[in-house]
Amino acid sequence: MSAHLTRDFRGYGPTPPDPQWPGGAKLALNFVVNIEEGSEPSVPDGDAASEQGLVEAGGDPIPGRNLAAETMFEYGSRVGFWRIARLFAEAGVPATAMACGLALERNPEICDWLRASDWDACAHGWRWEHHRLLGREEEAERIARTVAAFERCLGVPPAGWYCRYGPSLATRELVVAQGGFLYDSDAYNDELPYWVAVNGAQHLVLPYSLSTNDAKFMRGGIATAGQFFEMLRDSVEMLCAEPHPKMLSVGLHLRIAGHPARAAGLKRFLDYLAGRPDVWVCRRSDIARHWRETHPAPRP
Repeated sequence: MSAHLTRDFRGYGPTPPDPQWPGGAKLALNFVVNIEEGSEPSVPDGDAASEQGLVEAGGDPIPGRNLAAETMFEYGSRVGFWRIARLFAEAGVPATAMACGLALERNPEICDWLRASDWDACAHGWRWEHHRLLGREEEAERIARTVAAFERCLGVPPAGWYCRYGPSLATRELVVAQGGFLYDSDAYNDELPYWVAVNGAQHLVLPYSLSTNDAKFMRGGIATAGQFFEMLRDSVEMLCAEPHPKMLSVGLHLRIAGHPARAAGLKRFLDYLAGRPDVWVCRRSDIARHWRETHPAPRP
């Protein structure tokens, strides 16, 4: 088994390193905006059924083509993205576009906006598919195809990588072999970046979180904008009160947080952050570059 696949239950233990965030911040906070619309399984793309995950009617699965679910995805790119983008522009803070390659190809206006923005980009796979079910050569081809789509649509390669349904046993090795990535986020096991050895090379992992994520609206965890705001605010206040600075990822989806009643909670949280000078709101690549400079990869 490759070294990076060995489970580590200790991590940094009780004394994690001081990340030394810019300005002495107590917390590095990164908003991740998932851009997936047009990359989900669909009958017109040759799939057996429409994707019904993370949509309003996801609890009532329908076999075959589901036109209702299709239009719920379309809402994300037609309406939700522009509402979320406006809120971030008004707040004057950046975010990370975590995008599927096929979604970028099918949403050129969003790509134009991203090119002109201060957001960075993380690859979210070519489309919604289980990497663990792909052969090694097939998965390597998907990673290369995704990078090419980012370069073609955004003019730059993705800074990081994150699988839609979780990685395969080979994903991290293939990401390193592809080259050009500052990090991957296929882990949920920490609140700080960390280095792993992959085939003799040191590779940076920026753990992600599904806890502070708007997917909880669709999975029954929260129901109102107020609950969403309170969950995010309480996360910030707990982390800032602790003795060791950490990082926090907030995940958003165009077809979820882009709806007005949920976007209200996001706006309330952005307004709250404006009064927190101890929070560094940054892009995911900013965290990766800072960690590389402040905590370089260990020598062999």
